[in-house]
Amino acid sequence: MVKGEKSMEQSALKQARRVVVKVGSALLTNDGRGLDRQMIENLAAQICTLVRDGKEVVFVSSGAIAEGVLRLGWSKRPERICELQAAAAVGQMGLVQAYETAFSAHGVKTAQILLTHADLSNRERYLNAREALLELLRLGVVPIINENDTVVTDEIKVGDNDTLGALVTNLIEADVLVILTDQRGLYTADPRKDPLAQFVSEASAGDPALEKMAGGAASSLSKGGMITKILAAKRAARSGSSTVIACGREENVLPRLAQGEAIGTQLTAVHAPWHARAKWLADQLRAQGLVVLDAGAAKALMEKKTSLLPVGIKAVQGDFVRGDVVGCLAPDGTEIARGLVNYDSSQLRLIVGKHCEEFAAILGFSGPEEAVHRDNMVMIVGKDNQAP
Repeated sequence: MVKGEKSMEQSALKQARRVVVKVGSALLTNDGRGLDRQMIENLAAQICTLVRDGKEVVFVSSGAIAEGVLRLGWSKRPERICELQAAAAVGQMGLVQAYETAFSAHGVKTAQILLTHADLSNRERYLNAREALLELLRLGVVPIINENDTVVTDEIKVGDNDTLGALVTNLIEADVLVILTDQRGLYTADPRKDPLAQFVSEASAGDPALEKMAGGAASSLSKGGMITKILAAKRAARSGSSTVIACGREENVLPRLAQGEAIGTQLTAVHAPWHARAKWLADQLRAQGLVVLDAGAAKALMEKKTSLLPVGIKAVQGDFVRGDVVGCLAPDGTEIARGLVNYDSSQLRLIVGKHCEEFAAILGFSGPEEAVHRDNMVMIVGKDNQAP
């Protein structure tokens, strides 16, 4: 349910022990003219206050490319991938230096971690990243995370730091994701264009009404990044984590939120947290391949929580190997589930629509009965829209 002005009683940050704070480029740069050192020092002081009060904080920061563009003397942000990668590499030096200086002034140590979606989609690397982050938090260090734009490509990138913040929230099972932006929070419409737009103080993370208000990827609000924040809150809720969207220019916004003050928009997690493996599966931003189901198989997955059998598959799209993540499409093309496949794409194409007793004659061996076992599957849409 979406609530209007002054309905949030207190911030979820008050009771939180582990927090992810994400700050975007709009706050950290001077309209693309490099890093805003004063803002960085301000944010560092606020985060150090949280650390002194016993909270574990992971900081997801943008700003490397903007700083790199300034250092390289370029008049505008480039478009070529290689130039963006170069700007990110140069800019990371300034970004890390600025944070190290700002946090050191308060006696707090920092660590830099650069991630790509490839790091988080590989189960072993995912678990290694988790253990490293938890150890840093145990040591009282503030990890500063950014996407590794120096090596990133379309195939392995997360794409935006709102999504990265949510992925990190799930990775370390944080209690709250705080997204600091240059706006007060979420409105029912773009307040810059609609005088009747109402401020939303609280809503349920994942409420479909929120995405409708943002209007999808082509809306004016989404150009300001609000749709990515709504979707990030929906993703973070899989860990049972609530999300607060607030203005980073609000004085001492983080300590005030930690004291319970209701600032910005709070998107509350209302469902029980998913188990760790399900969260990892659901956080795969792109599947290695797709399987198109018939109507009966799609209904069974959504309503009966069954495994996916090859007999219920109509077509296989893409090339993948056993153990890759594949998306399961309903006949209308809607992705309804995602899971770890038991066959290579070439093998699965041979047994599409077949029963298990036929597998040995076709493949030359008796493979698993299931194309995707229910234990290795999460529902994207359906009866419960959650993991088993």
